[in-house]
Amino acid sequence: MYTNSYRKENRKVFLRVYKIVFFNDDFLVNRLRLKNSVQKWLMRSLNDPIVKILTKNSHLTKTQLETLLIDVLAENMAEKSLRYEEKAKLRLLRTGISRGAFNRTLKQARRNAIQSVYTILLLGYLGVFEDTRLDPYLEAANKLQAYMNSFREIPNDPNVKNEHLRIVSMLREELESSLDQLSKPRSLSKM
Repeated sequence: MYTNSYRKENRKVFLRVYKIVFFNDDFLVNRLRLKNSVQKWLMRSLNDPIVKILTKNSHLTKTQLETLLIDVLAENMAEKSLRYEEKAKLRLLRTGISRGAFNRTLKQARRNAIQSVYTILLLGYLGVFEDTRLDPYLEAANKLQAYMNSFREIPNDPNVKNEHLRIVSMLREELESSLDQLSKPRSLSKM
């Protein structure tokens, strides 16, 4: 027969193992929830037609954009600071990537984003933005802002909401068409 001290010791071991398994399971469930929500959000964002047009004509690859979005916005969704190993696991790849590969892609994305901003600053400094050939790009930027604002202002009234969504849809189509036309190099040539 087992002694009382043996039973007590086994009970302590059992409780320690239970706590470890329970808390690890809870941690894994939360991590899976975060991964699922981030990946759904990424898929929705990267499959948006306007994002596709803008990405195609930006200095960022789709992978770099995905990595930059994870780095910048995933912590907001997690409501805590994430290590790069955790961020790497949020990528849309089934197998995931290493922390080093994530960091290299992130470095490239940051460099491309910074270079794009410097290009805009350079063109502004040299007075290129005063050229009327850029007016369609400024109009597209204003349409893009109006389109984003329209999502923030969706009314609750079902009758008004349907009309609002119809207008938003028209705005999106017009914006897609404008962006597609402006992405062609000839759009900057003399008119």
